Amino acid sequence: MDIALLGTLTVREQRHSITPTAPKARQVLALLALHADQVVPVPALIEELWAGTPPRSARTTLQTYVLQLRSLISAALEQGQGSAPGRRTAKDVLLTLPGGYLLHSGGGTSDVREFDRLFGRGSQAMDAGDFPGAARLLREALSLWSGPAFADVHGGVQLDTEARRLEETRLCALDQRIEADLRIGRHRELLAELTVLADRYRTHENLHGQFMLALHRSGRRGEALDVYQRLHQTLVRELGLEPSAGLRRLQRSILMAGPDASPGASEIHGDRVARVG
Repeated sequence: MDIALLGTLTVREQRHSITPTAPKARQVLALLALHADQVVPVPALIEELWAGTPPRSARTTLQTYVLQLRSLISAALEQGQGSAPGRRTAKDVLLTLPGGYLLHSGGGTSDVREFDRLFGRGSQAMDAGDFPGAARLLREALSLWSGPAFADVHGGVQLDTEARRLEETRLCALDQRIEADLRIGRHRELLAELTVLADRYRTHENLHGQFMLALHRSGRRGEALDVYQRLHQTLVRELGLEPSAGLRRLQRSILMAGPDASPGASEIHGDRVARVG
């Protein structure tokens, strides 16, 4: 089974889609796929679907959604396996177990699990000072995203919470990947990307600090200081906050440096406070 959650929901068995079109059934599949190979308790599924106000028929309705998913799984298995003896059935893929349901991935792929794995390895490479390796691993991790997690699923409490966690992790991976690129001297190549990111995340201090550093190292000292001033105004106006100590140190370093000098990456990464709004 191949599971894609970092963007639109896509789940394939035997290379054939088992993704339903009905919103509630998609919600059930998304939660089961997120926790593939683990039992998802019935109360958790009911809470996800009806947010504390389930109908009296909640369990029966949930069983209907499970039957819909099994019908799609059966069709996919039929196309993939034909009538081979001993072939798997839908109940082997979507199991009913005491207390809940389990989606059996059969050792297939999950973009969430692969992202977490690559992000972990990239972070380890950063800690070890292997910046080229970290940049490569983190870039590979980020390439798994095609849009917001569960982009086309109407999520309940659990899916929405997980989507926020994944987005925060994605931003952390992005921050580390940019830092790794700065460490290996790719400041000019980062400018276009950082221009977009600074506009999108208008109060994210780390991204603005990285943008300032990339601009200054590219000989655009005045623009680097302009980035600081815009961020300072936005933080004060929208959050009532001053820039962090780390960012203020970076601004002073750029102000005091000659036109050709480059402050070190430690100027912004010694104080990694990010305010996201």
